[in-house]
Amino acid sequence: MIFEVEQAGDLPRHVAIIMDGNGRWAHARSLPRSAGHRQGVEALRRTVRAAIEIGIEYLTIYSFSAENWSRPASEINFLLALLRRFIRQDVADIHAAGVRIRVIGEREGIDPDIARMIEESERLTATNTTMTLIVAFNYGGRQELVRATREIAIQVASGALDPAAIDAEMIGRHLYLTGVPDPDLLIRTGGEQRLSNFLLWQCAYTEFVFVHDYWPDFNKELLQRAVSAYQSRDRRFGGIKAQAL
Repeated sequence: MIFEVEQAGDLPRHVAIIMDGNGRWAHARSLPRSAGHRQGVEALRRTVRAAIEIGIEYLTIYSFSAENWSRPASEINFLLALLRRFIRQDVADIHAAGVRIRVIGEREGIDPDIARMIEESERLTATNTTMTLIVAFNYGGRQELVRATREIAIQVASGALDPAAIDAEMIGRHLYLTGVPDPDLLIRTGGEQRLSNFLLWQCAYTEFVFVHDYWPDFNKELLQRAVSAYQSRDRRFGGIKAQAL
């Protein structure tokens, strides 16, 4: 069954996705984990196209966490090779579709060629307006908050900032997604129900949808279902709706 989303006014502006389940998808088919990662890239291509068609303004994907470096070296090398291949093969199409690319996460210490490819992709697509694709690479939510806290602490220590002036808006300006609305909807595939150190600050009022399907099987229909679930919810942000007298 295809779920049609409601009118554009009800759409989430910003959708974030934790792309989980590549390895389990492969295991269920008696395939190597690398096969799951390859199919995961295909799912990403489908999802970007679907998000554009639905009319989502911002799509953030959790591609490689700061904790993923603890995986076996062979798997890390394969994932980085997939990233390089994706940038070489897909950025031109993404650019042609009018999508802007932003990459968030720590860049210090990553392979120089990957850092260069990321910078070139961001520069190439900087003026695009159809949608913004935000890729969380070498990213961790706690690490992001530590980084922001250090930046603010340096300003306080130098006397440039009064501690009394620190508020939530200031902290937000020191995070990676400054200038981007917080996610309205977060989707996690693979059946797990946790944030896994992803956008901890930004997801304070985000609606969560947990999908049992593994990421390699994700498609436009599943995205539409998640958006429809979001549209059916009553978002009050801690308040209550005005009651009829």
